[in-house]
Amino acid sequence: MTALADLLPRAFSTQAFRLAAASAAGFLIAAVMIVGLLFWQTNELLTGHVIAGLRAEADELARDARAGDIDALADTIRARSHPAGPGLYYLATTSNRKLAGNLEGLPPEIAGSPQGGVFTYGTDGASGAKGSLAVAIPVDAGPNAVLIVGRDIEEQRGFASRIKRTLLWGFGFLSVAAVLAGLAAGRAVLRRIETINATSRSIMAGDLSRRIPVTGTADELDDLATSLNSMLDRIEQLMNGLREVSDNIAHDLKTPLNRLRNRAEAALRDSRGPDAYKEGLESTIERADDLIKTFNALLLIARLEAGVVEESAERFDLGKLVRDVVDLYEPVAEQEGLDLTTTVVTDLTIVANRQLVGQAVANLADNAIKYAAKALARPDLKNIDVRLVAKNNMAEISVADHGPGIAPKDRERALRRFVRLEESRTKPGTGLGLSLVAAVARLHGGDVRLEDNEPGLRIVLALPLPAREQKTTEARSDDQGAGKSPS
Repeated sequence: MTALADLLPRAFSTQAFRLAAASAAGFLIAAVMIVGLLFWQTNELLTGHVIAGLRAEADELARDARAGDIDALADTIRARSHPAGPGLYYLATTSNRKLAGNLEGLPPEIAGSPQGGVFTYGTDGASGAKGSLAVAIPVDAGPNAVLIVGRDIEEQRGFASRIKRTLLWGFGFLSVAAVLAGLAAGRAVLRRIETINATSRSIMAGDLSRRIPVTGTADELDDLATSLNSMLDRIEQLMNGLREVSDNIAHDLKTPLNRLRNRAEAALRDSRGPDAYKEGLESTIERADDLIKTFNALLLIARLEAGVVEESAERFDLGKLVRDVVDLYEPVAEQEGLDLTTTVVTDLTIVANRQLVGQAVANLADNAIKYAAKALARPDLKNIDVRLVAKNNMAEISVADHGPGIAPKDRERALRRFVRLEESRTKPGTGLGLSLVAAVARLHGGDVRLEDNEPGLRIVLALPLPAREQKTTEARSDDQGAGKSPS
C-alpha cells in the first residue's frame, strides 16, 4: 500500500499522464464544439418549424379577419383554443375586451411588438403549467381587433435541457475516465521506469550481470530496454576485457621485464668489459622493442575497441590487398618449407581502413606460417591456402593451414587479448594477433570465425560489402569466376 501511495502522486506528474490529460482535454473541447453545433442546429430547426407553423396559421386567420365577420373569427379561435393543446390564442377588441382565446390577456413581453416574441404564460394552471414558455406573433385582424397566435415551446425547452444534462454527464464521465486512464498509464510507465532505475542502481553498485527486463510488448520501452541491454552487454564485455588485460599484463609482461633486468645485470657483472656491455645493450634494445610492439598493439586494439582511429575509410580493391600481403609473406613461408597459395575474386572493392585490414590479413598469414610448420613431417600438409570470396553480402578472407589447430572449446577464448594456448607457448608472440583481427572486424561491422580445416585451422575474416558492390558481386562471380594465383 505504501508503494502504491508513493506511485499515485508521481503518476500525476508523469509525461504519460500529461499526454493522456492533454488528449482528453482536446477531445472534450472538440466534443463540446461538435455537440454545441448539433444542439444549435437542432434548436434552429425546431424553432424554424414552430415559426413556419405560426406564420401559416396566422395567414389563414388573417384571411378570415379580412372577411369582416368578427363573430365568425371568434368562433374559429374558440374552436382552436384547447386548454391542454400547444396552440395559444388571444382575440380582443382595441379596448382590451377579450373576445376569445386560451390566454387571459395580451402578454406584456410582446405588447406593441410588430414581430411578436417569447413570453411566459399560465400563472393559473388552467392554460398550462405555471411559468410556461411560449412564442407568439401578431395577426392583422383589422382596425377593430387585436389577435395573436402562439405556441407552447416547453417541450422544446425540455428537450434542450435534456441535451444539456446528457452533455454535462457525458463530459463528466469522459473527464473522470481520462483522469483514470492517465493515472493507469502513468503508474504503468512509472513501474517500468522504476524497474530500469533499480537495475541501473544495481549495475552502478557493481553487478554488471543485471539486465533490464523486457515485457515482450514490443513498445517503446521494450525497444529502449533492448538497446540498453545491448549497451550493457558491450560494457560488461569491455570491462571483463579490461580486467583480463590487466591480469595478463601483470602475468605475461612481468616475465619479459624480469628477463630484461637480469640480462642487464648479467652484462654489468660480465668480466669481458665493453664487449659484454655492448652485447647486453643490444639484447636489451631488442627485447625493449618487443615490449614496445606489445604496448603499441595494445594501444591499437584499445583504439579499435573504442571505435576511434585516425585513418579514414576509403574504397580500395580488397583482392589486390590480399595478394600484396601474400607476396610479402611468400618468402617467409618458403623459408619455413611451406607453400602459400591464393584464390581471390577479382575487382572486389570495400570501404574500410586499408591499413587496419592489411594488418589483420598479415596477422592471419603470420599465424598460419608460424603454426603450420609443425605439420611439415607430412609433405601433403605443407600448404597454406588464402582465399577471398563474396558471400551473403560479405567479403570473406580465409586463411587455412594444417597446423595443430584450436579445439572448439578454446576458439572463442583465442580471440581475447594475451590468450596463448598450450600449443603456442613455445612460439614467440604476445597473444595479441587474433584479438587485433577481431577488433578490426568489429570496427568495420564484420566478424571472425575459427573453423576446423581437418586437420588444422581455418580463420575467416568477414567484412561487409558496400551496397553497390552487393548488387554486382553475384553477377560478376557467375560471369567472371574466381582468379587464382598460386604462389
